[in-house]
Amino acid sequence: MFSRAFSQLDFRKWFDRMHPQTLAIGTWLLYIDAVFSTLGFLDKSNEFGALRIIGPMTGLVGLVSCLCLFGSGFLMANGKLLGWYIGIAASFSHLLARFIISAYQEDYGFSISLTNRITGGNLVSFMFEAALVALLLHPMSRSYARTWLR
Repeated sequence: MFSRAFSQLDFRKWFDRMHPQTLAIGTWLLYIDAVFSTLGFLDKSNEFGALRIIGPMTGLVGLVSCLCLFGSGFLMANGKLLGWYIGIAASFSHLLARFIISAYQEDYGFSISLTNRITGGNLVSFMFEAALVALLLHPMSRSYARTWLR
């Protein structure tokens, strides 16, 4: 799977019109989430930016998560199954980042409730994160990925 993952990539192709609607909307949400996550990482205003504040290793986790959001959308648009797998992992990265932050909460003198660990304190943002997971794991997306993505 990895030997074919990066062969025959078209760097001008950022969206595939032939994807089913669940996968197409998921691809767009990956790109949109990648832009806002990268901006939040750079100005330290979201979960990934908080990981950058905690330390260099957790900052690296935040940076890799932002890059995976971009890369998975691009690989899925080019018909690569690896992009779909990375997209699923990257869609859960916000939740992972919040749990890493909550592990360091005593060191910085604040407390995070369970609700804020799951939603991040912003319900609208959480709805988009949940929609991205639901779109990528939808049966139509899974069936298309198994059949057509290589």
